[in-house]
Amino acid sequence: MVPRTTASIGFVAIIGTCALGSAGAATAAGHPPRRIAAYAAELANGTTGKQLWGRRQYSPRPIASLTKVMTALVVVQSQDLTRRIKITAADVKYASDHDATSAGLRPGDVLTARQLLYAMLLPSGADAALALADSFGPGRQAFVRKMNTTATKLHLVGTHFATFSGLSLHDHSTPRNLLLLGEAAMRRPVIHDVVARRRYLLHAGPHHHRYFWQNTNLLLGRYPGAIGIKTGWTRSAGECLLFEATHNKRVLIGVVLHSALTKTGAVFTDATRLLNWGFGLNQAVRIPRLPGDGTAD
Repeated sequence: MVPRTTASIGFVAIIGTCALGSAGAATAAGHPPRRIAAYAAELANGTTGKQLWGRRQYSPRPIASLTKVMTALVVVQSQDLTRRIKITAADVKYASDHDATSAGLRPGDVLTARQLLYAMLLPSGADAALALADSFGPGRQAFVRKMNTTATKLHLVGTHFATFSGLSLHDHSTPRNLLLLGEAAMRRPVIHDVVARRRYLLHAGPHHHRYFWQNTNLLLGRYPGAIGIKTGWTRSAGECLLFEATHNKRVLIGVVLHSALTKTGAVFTDATRLLNWGFGLNQAVRIPRLPGDGTAD
């Protein structure tokens, strides 16, 4: 891992340092954190990978847009981030047809693969995910095969990808596998730097419009030391979050799956409680209420 430290009216996520709670794997402190809403979850040391706490951490679950972490990893592994990619009407239609989050890309614009990583990982643009998959497959099916090949190389035995966007219920993984994926992705400086950004402004250029993308990970800028990684939501997956944070040179990585059926922000409460417990902190984090508009993330 490469450590990097990066309110409004809403609910407060807070937990003390000595809380007791529900079932899970015991940690060195002897007690799991309390009131974790997620159906499945895990927290681990981000440097050693040692598990600190888990719940159903080996059970496959739909993972929504956490899938895009693998999409980003496959793209970055190509070592061709200066590739210029033309946005098509099909890219834009894909997001709208699936009622998915969009980066607002415009047909005819030409962006680099690096720029499209921001478009995919910050606002969770399904349009950007398709543009990258079509270019780097080449084609959707070839790209998904590359995703599954990479999963095999990483020994993600409980993971399978059916899409590059996470919009299928057949995109599934386990908390343990997702932490391994997150660790592999965060070792890539490009991905590490992208997911740590709260927002990204791309000024208009000769071949593209101006874009302003905001990160859907509301821990950034609210939880001290939060540096990523990715949010997700579909009706089948519920609220999901793969997250990482640093405190006093210690790195923790965690994941919560299906913290809530709808978009309420429960993932950020769960993540805050896990990080506070893991770091031994008592950090209050105010997260604004989410609209819960039913748009797949």
